[in-house]
Amino acid sequence: MEKLTVTEKALIDSATEIIKLNFDRKNLNHTVGAAVRYTNGNVYSGVNVSSIHEACAEVIAIGNAISCGERDFECIVAIGRDNSDKVYSPCGNCRQFILEYAPNCHVIVETEAGIKKSRITSLVPYAYHRPE
Repeated sequence: MEKLTVTEKALIDSATEIIKLNFDRKNLNHTVGAAVRYTNGNVYSGVNVSSIHEACAEVIAIGNAISCGERDFECIVAIGRDNSDKVYSPCGNCRQFILEYAPNCHVIVETEAGIKKSRITSLVPYAYHRPE
């Protein structure tokens, strides 16, 4: 686990801003925001979409970036907005998704020692990899 840099703190701010703009208090359809930064410095964000087949905010943010032609992932963070800002650790599906699309990506997570960043490979030990 590593300490955060100024750029990672700005990434948290981007994720916080997108969920503040889109938080759905009435139906709780949009409760998590994510932001992902690429090696070129571009940042893309997204919010979770709740329905019968939920899509997590991390997947939406990465899909948004891929739609714009991005491929070199650097760091991702998810923020929950339920009366307080909280860094969320990615769920198992998101961890696998991030690993497949961005095996060198850092993920910002909340730990007992505070908010830190870790490589996705550290969060998914013994991960499944698609056969080549």
